[in-house]
Amino acid sequence: MLGREKPVIAMAHFPPLPGSPLYDRDGGLAKIRRHVADDLAVLVDCGVDAVLFCNEGDRPYTTRADPATLAVMASVVGRLTADLRLPFGVDILWDPKSALALAVATGAGFVREVFTGVYPSDMGLWDTSCGESLRYRRQIDAAGVRLFFNINAEFAGSFDRRPLPDVARSVVFSSLADAVCVSGPMTGEPAALTELTAVKKALPDVPVIANTGIREETVAAVLEIADAVIVGTALKVDGRTFNPVDAARVRRFMRAARGRTR
Repeated sequence: MLGREKPVIAMAHFPPLPGSPLYDRDGGLAKIRRHVADDLAVLVDCGVDAVLFCNEGDRPYTTRADPATLAVMASVVGRLTADLRLPFGVDILWDPKSALALAVATGAGFVREVFTGVYPSDMGLWDTSCGESLRYRRQIDAAGVRLFFNINAEFAGSFDRRPLPDVARSVVFSSLADAVCVSGPMTGEPAALTELTAVKKALPDVPVIANTGIREETVAAVLEIADAVIVGTALKVDGRTFNPVDAARVRRFMRAARGRTR
């Protein structure tokens, strides 16, 4: 997956974008571009395997993206990836159609989204429609974009009472997931290893990705089970989600990951 065994997919978080409550009007778009560009440069220099761009700063999140979100992210990601030699993906919280459109606009190879399920959440009642999203994928000629399904949504519960391994098998069969992401309850918090193990056992032939809360101290154990990890918070200054990327933390994390995967 993504050109190597057990890849580390690092988050490139966007600061708050125009229209979101925490947007910095004084810094404007120039500050957003600098922030993402600086983080990306550190991640590439420190040897991550792939990058996932996401509008993490747009709290509180919505389930339908504003057109400005898509436009700004397309502009920034398009510029920054023109010469990028790493695989990259995109994520717009929490709007699968907008994420797919962004992938087409920027040439991203994958999207990570919550495509299935109904959730009581911090965003209110969160009702997805995977059938609509995948039909839209076909309409915009995005069939080559891989779909990473987050099967237990962050910041949300679930009305689905099935065990998570049953949900995982079901979304691969009925909803055409290319990979399955297993998350903790929110950004920066890990899923239980027992849960991750159960999902991987249920899907021996499908990539299973540990999606949240991976740290330098735990990445080796996680990669004994998962096929990849997505990491953001652990790579930031002081381990805080909205801080800049810390080169020393990235290097330590990659050494720990490589110690397991080589």
